[in-house]
Amino acid sequence: MSGVTQPEDHCVLAVDVGGTTIKAAVVGEGGCFLSSLTVPSQADDDPVMAIRSLCRQLREHALSLGSTPVAIGVVTPGLVDERDGVVRYAANLRLRDVPLRALISGDLGLPVAIGHDARAAGVAEATAGAAVGLDNFLLLPLGTGIAAAVVVDGVPLAGATRAAGEVGHMPVYPGGEPCSCGQRGCLEVYASAGGMARRYARRVGGSAWDSHAIADAVATDPDARAVWSDATQALGTALATLTLALDPARVVLGGGLAEAGELFLDPVREALRGALAWRTPPPVLRSAFGAQAAQVGAAIMARRKAGLSVPDGWGAPDLVPSAAGEPLH
Repeated sequence: MSGVTQPEDHCVLAVDVGGTTIKAAVVGEGGCFLSSLTVPSQADDDPVMAIRSLCRQLREHALSLGSTPVAIGVVTPGLVDERDGVVRYAANLRLRDVPLRALISGDLGLPVAIGHDARAAGVAEATAGAAVGLDNFLLLPLGTGIAAAVVVDGVPLAGATRAAGEVGHMPVYPGGEPCSCGQRGCLEVYASAGGMARRYARRVGGSAWDSHAIADAVATDPDARAVWSDATQALGTALATLTLALDPARVVLGGGLAEAGELFLDPVREALRGALAWRTPPPVLRSAFGAQAAQVGAAIMARRKAGLSVPDGWGAPDLVPSAAGEPLH
């Protein structure tokens, strides 16, 4: 069998470019993460070169494991056109009109799938996570910012300008606190992990606390409790609007904030119920993949790009590490 690569030796590469970190993985034929790592996304003055360098490194690492990459999936936030593989605009990453598919394809010589991180996370949850079997659902990863995968009749909506799902800039408190986008009262100001950290720091006059520390202090710290309450109320209000517009069968919350579990989910559910006077709210569940959802979605996109099947349950949560592996060498 010399010179013939067996199916079990195939792998795909998956890269999730976030506002603070880049998560990368080598994913085997059965959906198991063979190796993974996380690096800072702002460690290089040229974010495009940082992404390209990591993709090259990931391919070489896969080969060193004895696995042959057949495709790569790369997902980012912002306005992403999956059709031509161009990142039109990603403010947190300082990307504008970047032909990412062409660049990475030229570097690696592999089929390249480029996508939006939230829509990719929705693909993962629908395939093997908290939305299996559902054609209509919402997924909101709550991280540095907030976007949504809006899945209608089994299709993640991209919108006329590829900007569908930018729910972080819904004005939940008109005339409220300013947002970096130029509007006021945006959901992202109150209910993103980054927004909560900034609001807490302003209340206490300076703090390095992140959303996890705020969650730990809710029971004893009035400032933490106020910030937490504002976040859950804002999110419940936004979900009520989305529910009335889209009628999802389920709402799935991901990202770091959802990792707080019922401490976060229960008040969000209560706020959602309180904003819907005449109809039953959809169930609100925690993501099965958490912060890894977009990365799993990128792997699924890569398999499809390579013409490989993606059966239900592929890349199930028990095959995905909850934390990044060792740095690649």
